[in-house]
Order: sequence, then C-alpha cells, then structure tokens
Amino acid sequence: MDEMVRYYYFFTGRVQSVGFRYKASLLAQAYKLTGFVKNEYDGSVSLEVQGPEETIDQFVEELRTDRIIRIYSMSKERLDLVEGEKDFKVEF
Repeated sequence: MDEMVRYYYFFTGRVQSVGFRYKASLLAQAYKLTGFVKNEYDGSVSLEVQGPEETIDQFVEELRTDRIIRIYSMSKERLDLVEGEKDFKVEF
C-alpha cells in the first residue's frame, strides 16, 4: 500500500471562476482523496489533500492540464496527516 501523505498547495493564475474548486472536488472523490479546496481573497486558490502520494500526483496533474484552468504558479508543502478525515470539501 502506498504511503499516506497530506500536502498544502497554493495555486495562482486563472484559477477562480473557471470551475477549479468543482473540478478538484470531483477528482478528489474519484481518486478517494480527502481534504479541502477554497478560493482566497487575492484571486488564488489553496488546497489541502490527503491520500497516497502517487494518487495525489495524478490528481494535481489533471488540474494542471485542464483546458480552462490556467495555473501560473504552484507551491507545495507537506503537512501532518489529519486522522479521521472522511471526505473532500469545498470551503467558502
């Protein structure tokens, strides 16, 4: 079994008003990942995601290659696991 990890991502670019949060939520459900995604006041999007590392890599790659979403920069930071987390949420 792949090691469970949790990452914080910060995305800038054309990432709001293009379905980023909706797409992230659908992908997270499909990949059985947990965490959350939310729009920030400066036009960026932040996201925390937990699951197997290889699965998270695939999840992020699908966001990066979306036809409408345009990520100009992305930062990533490893976090401690959140025990008992059951789903992926869109936060407002």
